[in-house]
Amino acid sequence: MIPASRDVVHGFVAGLGEKGVDLADTFLDAARLVASELVTNALRHAPGPCRLELTLLDDGVEIAVSDTGDAFPTFLPRDPLRVGRHGLEIVTRLCGEVITKPHATGKTVYARLPLR
Repeated sequence: MIPASRDVVHGFVAGLGEKGVDLADTFLDAARLVASELVTNALRHAPGPCRLELTLLDDGVEIAVSDTGDAFPTFLPRDPLRVGRHGLEIVTRLCGEVITKPHATGKTVYARLPLR
């Protein structure tokens, strides 16, 4: 599921390039990393399936992962000595903001990655 999410992102970004969308050289790698971190969290912390959605916006791409869990992501304090559990920290650093919204069957985590 996690490698598949990276493949979906790769295809989406390739389509953006074909349409002439101006992307930073690092955009594909950053988008793949954000998606795989969010999908990993959904698979680890929610009991059911998850869904990845990518949406082109004016200044970026919204990467949204919905799952069946009702617990919101936990942001841990910075700790350079901690091994692992840095996913949301990485996503927030790349996207600037991570928003979680509940829905009837769980929640969706949204991250907007700038195009440039």
